[in-house]
Amino acid sequence: MRAPVIVDTHAAHAATGTQPATVRKWIQRGHLIHYGYDRAGRALIDLHELEQRLAAQAA
Repeated sequence: MRAPVIVDTHAAHAATGTQPATVRKWIQRGHLIHYGYDRAGRALIDLHELEQRLAAQAA
């Protein structure tokens, strides 16, 4: 298991193309683990977990 790479929703968007609103909705629905907020108030998530979710949806 890889160590989590904690990023905000905008960095996740830059890395994967997933809209920040989509990431926030997945957090609300329990599809992604929420790791708190950054100083700007953006949700923090594990980039690897988001990539795994995207790969599972594509399969």
